[in-house]
Amino acid sequence: MNDLFVLLGIQSWKPVLTALALPPLPWILLMLVGARMMFWRRSVSWLLLLLGAAGLWLSCTSAVGHWLERAVLKPPPALAPDRITEVKRIAETAGYKVAIVVLGGGREAMAPEYGLANLIDLSLQRLHYGVWVSRQIGAPMLFSGGVGHVGNVGVAEAEVAARIAEKDYGRPLTWTEAESRDTRENASRSMALLKTAGITDIVLVTHGFHMPRSMRAFQSEAQRAGVPMRVWPAPMGLAAPSERPLLRWLPSSEGFQKTRMVLRELMGLLVGA
Repeated sequence: MNDLFVLLGIQSWKPVLTALALPPLPWILLMLVGARMMFWRRSVSWLLLLLGAAGLWLSCTSAVGHWLERAVLKPPPALAPDRITEVKRIAETAGYKVAIVVLGGGREAMAPEYGLANLIDLSLQRLHYGVWVSRQIGAPMLFSGGVGHVGNVGVAEAEVAARIAEKDYGRPLTWTEAESRDTRENASRSMALLKTAGITDIVLVTHGFHMPRSMRAFQSEAQRAGVPMRVWPAPMGLAAPSERPLLRWLPSSEGFQKTRMVLRELMGLLVGA
């Protein structure tokens, strides 16, 4: 499906189609259909209204979001200390053949409090963890992220990350990939940079819900390019909900965001994005 978008030159439509397919719109449409049927199919109408209301409620709970992430996406476990030691040994043995690759998650074209562009929370969390992993392993970093399909103004996300990494963390990026608009382009453009640098192992940093699709994209790109490059997953954001069990089943903005992100990743996996 993604290849079809590319062939037709409508990649910029992907965010629109995604927004239309994700909650709450499908549940709202179901309820509207149920309301319209109230005059001639009362029992079916009530069923659709109840299903729509239940779907809307559940899609806003953190319990459903975390369950979907574990049961459907099945993200790999966090990078354990023994794995970090193993990758560090590779880096020390082969010089700078290991690279930490951090995938962007979005940026603010202009943050008024700073007077310049800034990363959104998802990207800042990934960059923070990427810097930590880079220090643990002693490997250079690459940040991948442009302006996305929906953005058309301001500096690229990777450029913002480079500024923050150097000025706020004291850990300058070795590479910045500032042209990609989605995960597949993250992989293809990052691989081109790393292949030239002779990198043999990648430690891939992104959120757990995004990791299955990212791993597939990077492994597929390495195979397509004929590069024997290993990809080590370093997922983050895997912590279990900390609120009481009852609260996990109550609607919240966090639960709604989590469910949407998981369903978005599931759609991306199914259509090959």
